[in-house]
Amino acid sequence: MTSSSTATAASRYSAAFPPRPALFSITWPLFTELLLGISVGLAGLAMASRISDEAAGAFALVNHLQAAFFILFRVVSMGVSVVLTQNLGAGNRAGADQTARASLAATSWMGWTTAAVVALSAPVLLGWMNAPHSILPLALPYLTAAAAVLALDAYNATMASVMRAHLHARDTLYNMLAMHALHLLLCLPLMQGVGPLPPLGLVGFAIAMALSRAFGIAFHLWLWRRRLQLVPRARDWWEVRWQRLRPVLHIGLPGAAESVAYRIALMVSIAVVARMGAAELATHSYTMQVMYFILLFGLATGFASEILVGHLIGAGQLHEAHRLVRNSLKLGLMVSTGIALLAALAAPWYLRWFTDDPHIIATARQLLWLTVLLEPGRTFNLVVINALRATGDARFPVAAGAASMLIVLAGGAWFLGVHLGLGLVGVWIAYAADEWLRGLTMAARWYRQGWVPHARATRRRLLRKRLGLDAMA
Repeated sequence: MTSSSTATAASRYSAAFPPRPALFSITWPLFTELLLGISVGLAGLAMASRISDEAAGAFALVNHLQAAFFILFRVVSMGVSVVLTQNLGAGNRAGADQTARASLAATSWMGWTTAAVVALSAPVLLGWMNAPHSILPLALPYLTAAAAVLALDAYNATMASVMRAHLHARDTLYNMLAMHALHLLLCLPLMQGVGPLPPLGLVGFAIAMALSRAFGIAFHLWLWRRRLQLVPRARDWWEVRWQRLRPVLHIGLPGAAESVAYRIALMVSIAVVARMGAAELATHSYTMQVMYFILLFGLATGFASEILVGHLIGAGQLHEAHRLVRNSLKLGLMVSTGIALLAALAAPWYLRWFTDDPHIIATARQLLWLTVLLEPGRTFNLVVINALRATGDARFPVAAGAASMLIVLAGGAWFLGVHLGLGLVGVWIAYAADEWLRGLTMAARWYRQGWVPHARATRRRLLRKRLGLDAMA
């Protein structure tokens, strides 16, 4: 095929693509979905805090461990999202479907292996986290019971990524709404006991979570069949197809490595906090729960940008991708900073939902005011890193950010919090310095157009695949 005919075919495919949805139409379902997940976590923390501050600390510590291992599954879900959006943007629906099927087996092997490792090594993991002796008896059974949830969450993350890549974000939201409602409905009787059922405490929360996640998988299978006309075969759940997974791993592995570096640094900082005592760990836990609410809009904007940028890169619309990221940053910075300010102002009222300890409340208020300074830097990271990944520029974020996360975040938390004696305030200063350093680095990469060669290479690869399929047809 000549270069002129290739260009003609490329322009024909680009012209055939339907208009992309507006950024906000993707952002609001993602924001609502994330809000639901955080709300359930907050409800669980509130129920745990009613048992004791030690139970709240155990709940938060185990959730941090779960989040750390969940990053492994982002190798699949993150890579699948980008590869599917690029293929769909290039008009290659058959390739997108084959990638979606291949993702299930990868999720199965990774998910159940990780669940087994967590269940068998729970005491060791809690030891690495410096779990206080008062917390350990509560955290150990909770972590063991919650191990299976990791595998079920992995399936939901991968299947939801496929739905969002097809721009069915609202359908995924409905699934998450039903799943979390079922979780809350089940966890109250399981945690507190009802009739002949004894109170199971944190273990009851884990059991309810596992049942709700199994429901979510069934709902996703129904959505795949109804919306995508995609019905997995039996072998799709266990047969690994490396050829289809190679592009997924090309995006997912660097992305997961960046997340792993961040999670390791964060866990080091939490271990530093745990050494300060149970009260400091509880304060950190309560404040982090509030911070998760604050970052939700920036995170949703980043995910929405990744989906739309992937479609635009697949379609060869690089100028539109650049314009979309600029608009995403403006929206994310404005809304996230405003939410952080409101959270700091309202802290004296809502912190009493967690605890009546005046020292914990006073310290948490200080940390939330520092969060107002932290949040703009984090928004740069959440939006730009996802956009870079969607263009195919997946290795720069981990290469540029790992040093900051390990030295500024982890090392700074120890240096400022322990060595200089600033306590939790020092830990938060380290968090803010890391977010700003990485955020400005990523913004410089985007605005200096370091991603453009990767985007052009991605577009050429997708076009060759599409033209090859048409030739065979």
